Amino acid sequence: MKTIKFLVVCGVMISLISCNNQGVTKKSLNSELDSVSYALGLDMGIKVKSNFSDIEKELFIQGFHNAIDSSNMLIEGQNVNAILNKFFQKRQQEAMAKKREEAANKAEVDFAEVKKEGEKFMEENKSVSGVKITESGLQYIVMKEGSGEKPTATSKVSVHYHGTLTDGTVFDSSVDRGTPAEFGVSQVIKGWTEGLQLMNVGSKYKFFVPQELGYGATPRAGGKIKPFDVLVFEVELLEIVQ
Repeated sequence: MKTIKFLVVCGVMISLISCNNQGVTKKSLNSELDSVSYALGLDMGIKVKSNFSDIEKELFIQGFHNAIDSSNMLIEGQNVNAILNKFFQKRQQEAMAKKREEAANKAEVDFAEVKKEGEKFMEENKSVSGVKITESGLQYIVMKEGSGEKPTATSKVSVHYHGTLTDGTVFDSSVDRGTPAEFGVSQVIKGWTEGLQLMNVGSKYKFFVPQELGYGATPRAGGKIKPFDVLVFEVELLEIVQ
């Protein structure tokens, strides 16, 4: 783990500094190796300051010395990686959640009209002949009813699908590619996870997926789907693979 290795090296640097009475050794740079050595220390210091400013420095240094001496360890050696992995995974998840929240807040402002139009479409679509509505708000039309088994949330399925926006813009289509897609029922957007479990093998449904069951405020960057877009899919369930 790069972060852990980085912290260990930093521990060496900090411990060496802590052993100096003045805290900093003043030395001129007389060779290329001197410059590289100083640049390495400076780079580590900058990274510690920017990424780990809340670390307890005394305990950090104590942990380094305890590891070198193999004595007075406050944590068993075999538990070190688990503690560090848990902490940094949590930090990463928190950072990602914050980023998603910021993106969603921005989208609420920038794409308010798209959201409004989507809500209007879903409301008007309720009255279209043949449309059925689930408790979650997913709308669908049965184009062809099959007679096979229904998949569960843990199933893997093979399907053909054709995905468009409400104005007919195609954003993805296994039909156009000529190759069915395989994936886990729970590995897709919520509207698909719910919709696939309504279908028997051999069925073909048309789904109208509201934004909250699709990609919401944060669709994949660079694609044709905008934040809060309603998605329309024609889906044919070919097979339950497993």
